[in-house]
Amino acid sequence: MKNDHTPRFFESAEALHATGEAMLAGILPKSSWTHEAHLAVCLWLILERPDIEVDREIGAIIRRYNRSVGVPNDATQGYHETITRAFLAGARSYLERARPDGLLAAVNGLLVAPEGARDWPLRCWSRERLFSMQARLDYCPPDLASPELARLIPYLPGNPTPPDQ
Repeated sequence: MKNDHTPRFFESAEALHATGEAMLAGILPKSSWTHEAHLAVCLWLILERPDIEVDREIGAIIRRYNRSVGVPNDATQGYHETITRAFLAGARSYLERARPDGLLAAVNGLLVAPEGARDWPLRCWSRERLFSMQARLDYCPPDLASPELARLIPYLPGNPTPPDQ
């Protein structure tokens, strides 16, 4: 039987804010930390939280949340650096292309956009590379064609400089 990956849309901007705040506070139930919630929090941080430097802080934010719900962050589970960077870049790509009006439209639009698909990173990374221990622990650049993605993933200490720089 195939899994149903029909997106679960958010009904209000208030629900998005509540999800983001609960995640930051470490009180979002683990069962609510879905693919949709990941993308919603990503866009909420980008669009609504200028006080948070998303590119520098996202790893610590997610690791802290994982610890709060009992999920270890190690070589086999928990935070995944490359997938996080991929979806951050995908969210930015979607925002540039679609120019949605407001947080709710942005999140629900991303959930049905190509960049919001669960398997979207596999358009830029081979399965072997993306799900490697190295890619979980440190950013690994895409090994498939992805020039538009590379420009959206900023250089950070410990990450290789994107190929176009």
